[in-house]
Amino acid sequence: MLGTILYVLGIVCAVWCVLDIFKTAKCGLLGKIIASILVLAFSWIGFAIYYFLVRGKI
Repeated sequence: MLGTILYVLGIVCAVWCVLDIFKTAKCGLLGKIIASILVLAFSWIGFAIYYFLVRGKI
């Protein structure tokens, strides 16, 4: 049960990151697509890296 909740929460966070990438990122379309794929592929790790390291820089 806890694993399912964490999995769903991870997916929600990853989707939020993808939406944020497409709304605010200043890079080109290819950069947005690559960043989105990376965030979705590495759900929790991708979310943490994007939110804490990359969010204000792209």
